[in-house]
Amino acid sequence: MEKNNIILKNGIDVFGNKIEILINNDIIKKISENIDENKFENSENLKIIDVGKKLIMPGIIDVHTHMREPGVTYKEDFATGSRACAKAGVTTFYDMPNTIPTTTTLGNLMEKKKLASEKSIVNFGLHFGGSKNDNIEEIKKVLKNREVNTVKIFMNVSTGEMLIEDDEILAKVFENSKLVLVHAENEMIDKAIELNKNYGSGLYVCHIPSAEEMKKVIDAKKNSKVNTKEHPVYAEVTPHHLFLNTEIRESTERNKMLLRMKPELREKSDNEFLWEAINRGEVDTIGTDHAPHLIGEKLEKITFGMPGVETSLALMINAYNEGKISLEMIQKLMCENPARIMKIEKRGKLQEGYFADIIVVDLKKEWTVGVDDTIESKCGWTPYENWKLKGKNTMTIVNGKIVYENRKINENVKSGKEVKFYD
Repeated sequence: MEKNNIILKNGIDVFGNKIEILINNDIIKKISENIDENKFENSENLKIIDVGKKLIMPGIIDVHTHMREPGVTYKEDFATGSRACAKAGVTTFYDMPNTIPTTTTLGNLMEKKKLASEKSIVNFGLHFGGSKNDNIEEIKKVLKNREVNTVKIFMNVSTGEMLIEDDEILAKVFENSKLVLVHAENEMIDKAIELNKNYGSGLYVCHIPSAEEMKKVIDAKKNSKVNTKEHPVYAEVTPHHLFLNTEIRESTERNKMLLRMKPELREKSDNEFLWEAINRGEVDTIGTDHAPHLIGEKLEKITFGMPGVETSLALMINAYNEGKISLEMIQKLMCENPARIMKIEKRGKLQEGYFADIIVVDLKKEWTVGVDDTIESKCGWTPYENWKLKGKNTMTIVNGKIVYENRKINENVKSGKEVKFYD
């Protein structure tokens, strides 16, 4: 008989409190300091897991990935990308629209949903894309049909139809969307802030790389005329802009080729400023911008984008162990805030009645990236290879099912679902 009740015993939460969780089917049924398993008459229907004082957290929500499907699935696809997520503790990912074909029509969106729902072992959401060819009617349609609630636009750099330079189209995108995610660098950040203020219902600035650009967003966030309930402003940073810099990139010929992405890496002082902004509460989310390419492609010519989902939580936990950040802040940036900003229903928190997307993290586990584990991403490499880290995800539960445990993906479980959102 299928065991549809799980009790996680002897855990701690991010505040250091003892925590035990009863999962019934796909829902968190009870959270308490002590759950009595003797109350279950039918013990066949119960699985008890003693987590041995490890950290129990909500699953990570990564709202910025490029899973490469459809179009370039030799680099990654929803199956391999979601396995990388499951291993690392990411229970929900959002995929960006610059695929081939682009996610800029209702038809393409529905096709992508079908592919993700067939293949993903973790939960997923999709961002719709704005187009320079003016797809406002499609944007209206997908929002009205509640197929998505976010639109991504590229204001600085992109391929094909995704780069929008026409001011009229940009204004229309902001006017007809709910939350607009932007790839905007330098002065384009100012422009995005102004567009949101004049026309928008919410601005989410992706992958902010530098002190200078972060200051622009912080100023906007602090300005009560610009950052309002009607048109809020949110800031995202990536792990690579926190942990890597030009000094590391230039240190070897190999790194000069591998450590390339848009926006590009900045100075060590920029890393430091971003950490300060995080600890002042001025950053809202950590998004990986997971954008894998095969290593052969990266070494052959400058190719922008790197894998990221497989190491994001581990890097942040290692930073906690180094005294750079609190566990509470990690949970805010990687679980609670993404769910709140994207308006995801019943995920992102350990709360009774919420979906059982839960991870168990060993805070003391020391390991070497790419040596002590198998890389699940199809691209087969990581920019953090041979980094020695302290802290590792050991179990991932998605919708009440264990998809990753004891360094192995559970091949018999595929419990990922498309996330639902509220207004």
